[in-house]
Amino acid sequence: MTPANLADTVLSAARAVFETRGLDLAALPATTAMERPRNPEHGDYASTLALQLGKKVGMAPRELAAALAEELGRRDGIKSVEIAGPGFLNIRLDAAVTGTIARTVVEAGPAYGRNSKLAGQKINLEFVSANPTGPIHLGHTRWAAVGDSLRRILAAAGAEVTSEYYINDAGAQVDRFARSLYAAANGEPAPEDGYGGDYIGEIAQQILSEEPELAGQEAETALPVFWAHGYALMLKEIRESLERFGVHFDVWFSEKELHDGGAVEHALDELRKQGHIFEDGGAVWLRTTDFTDDKDRVLIRSNGEKTYFAADAAYYINKRERGFDRCLYLLGADHHGYIGRLKAIAACAGDDPKEHIEILIGQLVNLVRAGQPVRLSKRAGNIITLDEMLEAVGVDAARYSLARSSTDSTLTLDIEEITKNSSDNPVFYVQYAHARIASLLRNAAEKQITRAADYDPALLSHEREKNLLKTLGEFPSVVATAAELREPHRIAVYLEERVATDYHRFYDVCQVLPKTVDEPVTELTHARLWLAEATRTVIANGLDLLGVSAPERM
Repeated sequence: MTPANLADTVLSAARAVFETRGLDLAALPATTAMERPRNPEHGDYASTLALQLGKKVGMAPRELAAALAEELGRRDGIKSVEIAGPGFLNIRLDAAVTGTIARTVVEAGPAYGRNSKLAGQKINLEFVSANPTGPIHLGHTRWAAVGDSLRRILAAAGAEVTSEYYINDAGAQVDRFARSLYAAANGEPAPEDGYGGDYIGEIAQQILSEEPELAGQEAETALPVFWAHGYALMLKEIRESLERFGVHFDVWFSEKELHDGGAVEHALDELRKQGHIFEDGGAVWLRTTDFTDDKDRVLIRSNGEKTYFAADAAYYINKRERGFDRCLYLLGADHHGYIGRLKAIAACAGDDPKEHIEILIGQLVNLVRAGQPVRLSKRAGNIITLDEMLEAVGVDAARYSLARSSTDSTLTLDIEEITKNSSDNPVFYVQYAHARIASLLRNAAEKQITRAADYDPALLSHEREKNLLKTLGEFPSVVATAAELREPHRIAVYLEERVATDYHRFYDVCQVLPKTVDEPVTELTHARLWLAEATRTVIANGLDLLGVSAPERM
């Protein structure tokens, strides 16, 4: 019985009590939480349902708890229920019921942990969206790891997710990029507002190798070619870097196409219908102060030039018209100001900002070696690139380390710490637990010991076995919570502090395989092999949600 199964049992018992006593069934919640007491002597799980509902239905919480305890005592798998304090329910399960969790996990396989918490939601998830004017750098890399993990977790919770990269290819930055390429191709220094780094020279030379006639041409003729070729080559490099990192986008959306296709004009028409556009000083404005923005925003300047904000508004409306219920933006640390204006766009478009748009801001990441900052990139100038980080630490260490901490705080990663083979390294600790189980199962196969077609779940009664089983049973709720709160690091914390730790503790005291050829294979052997296989499944599924491999050997 998983915590979710037990929660359903508790709610079913509550419904029976309410019906018997004529209480208001409308007061019953759709779901209820099961907690694991800190002190195992208090039971396997605890419920606060009686405390939550007592006063609502005119009963003392402890009296309601007594009625619930009596009803739960009749349910299969419930060994005992005790009432504590003002109305807590401490529930003990039969060992056989807890032991069935291993079967549930193994039979579900890769599907274990998936749930329907967000079923029916259609989410557009935009992240990274770096300008196509240089390589993906370390800041983008953090959002690449977190964003792709979040995509996987949202889908595991039942949402229909589209991952999207917004290509900022309509602004002045791409023009500066083209001028920088032109200067490099002609042996000139980069413009004052241009881009530096060896990659500019590399791309310029590649363009010249394909278009040798550009050498020495006037800027008016050459710049459009450098713009088009440079943009295509840079975007190709960005795509390839992200793919090497295990990050795939369903949609690559061009800002330029947003303008060229009339989407901006269409968005302005839609906003006019809502009554929030006005003109002042020859410019066209959106009255975002109606919806808590700190100032109204210009859509079209007095010279007729459309602003970035106009494109932002058009992009949001475009997403909603593509059928997305929620537009989820993952933005960098320097984008705090975007929260109010983007929510105001949603409100001006007639949407509910609490329901239809969500903005997450990620903090910076620093890379050090032995406590000293890693030098800046020669190729990219003043940044460290994704490819350089992958070369230094590898995909698994990079992805896990970037996703395992809350994005609310600045992250500092030490290259030596996240690549060493020791239990102090979180990714090694979790992957080693998986490899250790794989080794155990190989050893069993070599001895021609199988986990058998079934096992007696009541045999898994050791305290370390029960702790591990209960931890495995929590995985679906951990995934659901990580999805609902947009916090991929919850998966990593669960794998590190709960699954891997509980497995190592179990393995240290619970012998799984016979130590000698003369020692018999028992029913307990089969049961513990089921438990080991279930643990391996949960670790593999959890690592997959973070885009990290589950190695068979280390």
